Amino acid sequence: MTTIAQPRSRPLSENRPRGSVRMLGPNWYAAVMGTAIVANAGAALPVHFWGLRAAYQVVWALGALLLVVLFVGRGAHWARHADQARKHLLDPAVAPFYGCLSMAMLAVGAGSLSVGSDVIGVSAGVAVDTVLWIAGTAVGVVAASAIPYLMVTRHKVDAGTASPVWILPVVAPMVSAACGPALIAHLPSGQWRETLLLGCYAMFGLSLLATFIMLPVIFARLVHQGPLPLALTPTMFLVLGPLGQSTTAVNNLADAAHGAIDGTYAHAMMPFAVLYGVPVMGFALLWLAIATATVIRAFRNGMKFSMTWWGFTFPIGTCVTGAAGLAKHTGLHFYTWLAVALFIVLVVAWLVAGVRTLRGVLSGALLAVPR
Repeated sequence: MTTIAQPRSRPLSENRPRGSVRMLGPNWYAAVMGTAIVANAGAALPVHFWGLRAAYQVVWALGALLLVVLFVGRGAHWARHADQARKHLLDPAVAPFYGCLSMAMLAVGAGSLSVGSDVIGVSAGVAVDTVLWIAGTAVGVVAASAIPYLMVTRHKVDAGTASPVWILPVVAPMVSAACGPALIAHLPSGQWRETLLLGCYAMFGLSLLATFIMLPVIFARLVHQGPLPLALTPTMFLVLGPLGQSTTAVNNLADAAHGAIDGTYAHAMMPFAVLYGVPVMGFALLWLAIATATVIRAFRNGMKFSMTWWGFTFPIGTCVTGAAGLAKHTGLHFYTWLAVALFIVLVVAWLVAGVRTLRGVLSGALLAVPR
């Protein structure tokens, strides 16, 4: 009698997805950005309550820890899986996320001075912020030029595949422009302060004009090709990043201008901050409504969790800091309550993305090598 061989049963551990640094792409730095912006946005709010400062310090410390962990993980990724790392650079869907490395360093550095200085001291806070700002700015400028260059010369970009992810590398210098003003007061007066101030304005212009090039292409893709795939739908919120961050930048630069540049220019920068920030924040609210509607549609169509959900955090956080700057310079309560409302949304988005990410890491699903 012929017997039929039964398939060998696998241990339960073999059926579970296994994590590997091979799948640890540059997009994971978005988790650092999304965490650090909670602390930075909270510190910028025009209203304060007892106990929140300590909470912001804890969140900043968590963001700093995540940055260190990812530095180690990404270093192991390049050392052990250089082939995969090179594929990431040549993949038009992954390469733009290298801008997240810059923004992660800048966000943690800004937090080390705004809230972390209460824990590590002002001198240490300035030192950490200076190192991370210089490193983040260098990486951001390289990414803002190198990634578009690769898109033109090496990437195979199909027609109709533009997405808001393309904004990531070019928005990084805008984050430098927004975070740099906090360091101006710690520089020697004269040439040093003026150079950093105008350098931040130059990065503001660099990023803004590059964004103006990208946005029409992205919107044309949405109009002609329809909504993004479900997994990419949260990236609709990335458009808020350059809008909120540029508003934050001009307001921070206006505050830092006095004592850094001639009085005529310093006085002109304050009205510019308001005249630029108000209409841009208005457009940000319009895009927020469009992005929210598309995300609700995606949820109804079965959108599942992915790392793109971190796109809900940092861009909203930049709108919080932008609205807080306008509240300070206009005195309007509308912007105060707008900043508070957006901050509540930011915290909820951060908690959801953080919990789902932690669950995916512990189960191994997020870092599993595809079979």
